[in-house]
Amino acid sequence: MRIDTSGGLGRPTPEGAHRDGVDFVAVILAARHRVRGGESRVFEAGGPRGIRFVMEEPRSAVLLEDASVVHETTPIRPDGPDAHRDTLVLTYRRGGFQSP
Repeated sequence: MRIDTSGGLGRPTPEGAHRDGVDFVAVILAARHRVRGGESRVFEAGGPRGIRFVMEEPRSAVLLEDASVVHETTPIRPDGPDAHRDTLVLTYRRGGFQSP
């Protein structure tokens, strides 16, 4: 997923804090080019505890057990031309995604 800032602000998770409705989610940073922001936030689904971090280095990754947490990423702002953030998001659902 490429999130760019051509409109002045890029929104990695416009829906806000959410679950993806799968068993596991892996978010892998592929590139981060001339952006500020993009703080990842992961909180326990039933309580106040959580962590906040910025994935800065390519190949940084986070693995989430989707039923246990809600997650989001804050907007990114340009810090130069062609500002963007690229991530690979992989989801896993036990039993697959299609009906048998």
